Amino acid sequence: MTEMVFGTTPVRAGDPILPRWWRTLDKWSLTCVLGLFAIGLLLGLAASVPLAEKNNLPRFYYVQRQMVFGAMGLFVMLVISMLTPRQIRRIGVLGFAVSFLLILALPFIGTDFGKGATRWLSLGFVSLQPSEFLKPGFVALCAWFMASAQEPGGPPGRIYSFGAAMAIVILLALQPDFGQASLVLFSWLVMYFVAGSPVILIVAVAGLAGMGGLFAYNASEHFARRINSFLSSEVDANTQIYFATNAIQEGRFFGVGVGEGTVKWSLPDAHTDFIIAVAAEEYGFIMVLAIIILYMTIVMRSLLRLVRERDPFARIAGTGLACAFGVQALINMGVAVRLLPAKGMTLPFVSYGGSSVIASGIAVGMLLALTRTRPQGEFAEILRRAR
Repeated sequence: MTEMVFGTTPVRAGDPILPRWWRTLDKWSLTCVLGLFAIGLLLGLAASVPLAEKNNLPRFYYVQRQMVFGAMGLFVMLVISMLTPRQIRRIGVLGFAVSFLLILALPFIGTDFGKGATRWLSLGFVSLQPSEFLKPGFVALCAWFMASAQEPGGPPGRIYSFGAAMAIVILLALQPDFGQASLVLFSWLVMYFVAGSPVILIVAVAGLAGMGGLFAYNASEHFARRINSFLSSEVDANTQIYFATNAIQEGRFFGVGVGEGTVKWSLPDAHTDFIIAVAAEEYGFIMVLAIIILYMTIVMRSLLRLVRERDPFARIAGTGLACAFGVQALINMGVAVRLLPAKGMTLPFVSYGGSSVIASGIAVGMLLALTRTRPQGEFAEILRRAR
């Protein structure tokens, strides 16, 4: 049952892998991903130069590293997109187990790079952020639990998925990384809804999340400081939010011109968390709109293909991956325009960062695999097999 996915593209027995993959792939989504990566390199040419000069490195040092990371991420994405839903489930669960163990090890061997949150493992020549790789594995694990619960005599998968979600949220909040914790909880709620769970339970979990946020506000100075800064009517002129919002206003419709922006010299994270501010200042609203359209196209096309999906695992996992991908982009841009509190979250495929772009490649590769068109039998035949 896991192998049956909707579609009209004929798949002939004995077809070579590459032609079959190309015919069944969502080419629009793939094109949008490549477009986002190209935009990320373009913005990196401007945003990363100040940091390179500050660190006495070649001007395009970070752009060159991003090209290497991007090539790795795109390669992984293409390879994973060729897999079956059953294989996606297996590598997702395995990836979750490895990432979970790495997160458990962070308090002992992790580092914060001076940012106040222990989120990274430093390997000397490169750093690794396990929470980025945890998300696609978490989605696959919970989708497996929820799909198993729908089988006759299946285990209480929804309860298992809830336990996994709470464990991850608590671990991420302890780093502290409330942004990733919120994203994990959101993706679980979306999957829980798609799995056919009662709305009252979703509302109850959302209420618990609100109570958890209130507790975090009182218990964590780091969290409280960000919330207070967001709620304040005045924006501190020394904060990244101030520089970012000012740059977005300066860009207006067409931008100040390529290379003419100044915010990249003031923002320490101009090449990562606030790269959308560089885009808005130098290229204006036109560039920001193009980026938004690319993300919307990927999410909407994926959801439209999944809405007719008959395989529970593919439908639940695909929806979770698509919504998490879109909401992460929404959070990043929302923070830059001060619609949301600062989260420290990257813009997928656009922001600089090896962990971010490779993990995004894994997640989107899984999404492309789950939204590929595959032959399936009549609905009555599927029900007969399920019995």
